[in-house]
Amino acid sequence: MKEEILILDFGSQYTQLIARRVRELDVYSEIYPYDIGIEKIKEIAPKGIILSGGPSSVLSKDAPTISREIYELGIPILGICYGMQLTSKIFGGIVEKSVYREYGKSVIKIVKDSPIFSEVKNESIVWMSHGDSVLKLPEGFEKIASSKDCEFVAAHNLSKQIYLVQFHPEVIHTEEGKKILSNFVFKISKAQSTWNMENFLENEIKYLKEKCSGKKVVLGVSGGVDSTTLAVLAHKALGDNVVSIFVNNGLLRLDEDKEVLHNLRERLGLNVKYIDASKIFLAKLKRIVCPEKKRKIIGKTFIKVFYSGLKDFDYLIQGTLYPDVIESNSVKGPSQTIKTHHNRVKEILKMEKQGRIIEPFKFLFKDEVRKVAKLLDIPDDILNRHPFPGPGLAVRVIGDITEDRLNILRKADKIFIDELKRTGFYDKVWQAFAVFLPVKSVGVMGDERAYGNVIALRAITSLDGMTANWAELPHSLLDDVANRIIREIKEVNRVVYDITSKPPATIEWE
Repeated sequence: MKEEILILDFGSQYTQLIARRVRELDVYSEIYPYDIGIEKIKEIAPKGIILSGGPSSVLSKDAPTISREIYELGIPILGICYGMQLTSKIFGGIVEKSVYREYGKSVIKIVKDSPIFSEVKNESIVWMSHGDSVLKLPEGFEKIASSKDCEFVAAHNLSKQIYLVQFHPEVIHTEEGKKILSNFVFKISKAQSTWNMENFLENEIKYLKEKCSGKKVVLGVSGGVDSTTLAVLAHKALGDNVVSIFVNNGLLRLDEDKEVLHNLRERLGLNVKYIDASKIFLAKLKRIVCPEKKRKIIGKTFIKVFYSGLKDFDYLIQGTLYPDVIESNSVKGPSQTIKTHHNRVKEILKMEKQGRIIEPFKFLFKDEVRKVAKLLDIPDDILNRHPFPGPGLAVRVIGDITEDRLNILRKADKIFIDELKRTGFYDKVWQAFAVFLPVKSVGVMGDERAYGNVIALRAITSLDGMTANWAELPHSLLDDVANRIIREIKEVNRVVYDITSKPPATIEWE
């Protein structure tokens, strides 16, 4: 029987992180909507159930809820944030709307021994994000931790194996969050470590061979970690029956088309068809300034170019990742949309309904894909490339996209990346890039007053791309980059550095 932790999603943007943290423990986890139904849960027969947080208030008339019968299955349950409030309400506790929304770091005081806090130090730092609070625990539940601003920060009902925490153990800001989740997975749910990337790779190769045998299969490659790993995986499973199509959409970085083709064909031995569609894409994007429209146009045009490149095929394999899905639509729950990704446009969704889309990485995070890449012996310089958005520089030229703006941005981005590599900081940050801003600022160049373009630099550190902090690069490095950009690109006279974390910002500007 498969060892699985089932996560019921109430719409939290952190739900995917819960799955990620459980899988880091080499235990399989899967996310389903909160209203999955009792029969489906019985069919899955999970070792444990985690109730996620969510944006709703349990006091609302239409608040999402679950059947009390789920708590009677004898399966250990961990309720996080909304999951705690909902459980308390279902069992007859009192939940109230807080006067102030509690958001950010807090320190908990453990007041009673509990398996969920086994080997967790007292006065541990946790991350809060809630608008409702439990005022009175239900009968049969005991308080096990409190904080300065929250009396019932954690509780348990040992006889029913129910554990409740008001904070988010899945986020990195919670100091011992991984230990808390580990306690639930292993000590309480008695799950075994049976899921890892080796098993994932073996299963995906087997799946592709069974599903795609004798079929025509295509996939798009960009040269990034995700698509390259996907292409190598598909090639390993299906050989030259897979055609990797590399589309130059005119939104690539400086000389990226030549570098990508060399890596894919010469170094990795893949069957790659190259299509230069740069003029088509740029014509479609002319005078388009809305980020959502840009993404949809790029996605739609990409599919048309695909059809022109290879008219007859049975399956399209995509390198969609967890963050792509959670930010576009709910994966298996009511999570709120942040932005539309180019690989979720109407044409793709239509093919998906026809059963012609295969997304092997749909429930993987970036670092998990890198583990797969390592198992496939993909060279380190390809494996460690920074993420690059599917829409390319279209979402880094803010506003109208023109060839002149793209060329300015390409040069600035190349300087930034070159300096990061020269100083050894490229591998120390998750992602770094330049952004062209649609404003001009006054400056003095050559003793003359002049208006020039503004370039923003962005570098972030992250574990998974779901949350991120701005990278504290040395001032001397930023100074060198700014001076080079202004000296070598005559159209630019000002460089700024983005020091916004995610959230509240996204990693990309558009």
